Amino acid sequence: MLSFATASSEAAYPKILDALDRFGVKRKISSFVMPMGYSFNLDGSMMYCTFATLFIAQAYNIHLSLGTQLTMLLVLMLTSKGMAGVPRASLVVIAATLNQFGIPEAGLLLILGVDTFLDMGRSATNAVGNSIASAVVAKWEGELLSEADAEANTARLDTELDATIAHPAES
Repeated sequence: MLSFATASSEAAYPKILDALDRFGVKRKISSFVMPMGYSFNLDGSMMYCTFATLFIAQAYNIHLSLGTQLTMLLVLMLTSKGMAGVPRASLVVIAATLNQFGIPEAGLLLILGVDTFLDMGRSATNAVGNSIASAVVAKWEGELLSEADAEANTARLDTELDATIAHPAES
């Protein structure tokens, strides 16, 4: 929810780590996988860039062959890896892609008005994808806590949180 509201999956990083702790993913796994995901697992952003570029091409009545569309998808898969983790960074990638495929850059204005709302969804998709990747890696490595251990871990974390809230100067 935090990544949705802030339109930045990176702003939710501490809360996601806490949630993964409660789920049973050990911190050594989640603190390694999550930052890697922020750099290389931008599924929501890549899908959005592809759909937005195709939408703008269709709005200008520009026909793109299947080969061109697949090339565009591959280009966006690569360029999304270097996308900054700030709100609306995908607009820069879309602008570059439009130019590369001969689509008027002015078409970017067609999506600019709704991009704020779509950015929230992209950020949430990226955060969920990175969280799932952390859980999968923990399972593969045999580091995912059982349900009973995860519940005990959650109770311990709740106790620590309550103690921190009750006596903030001691922590």
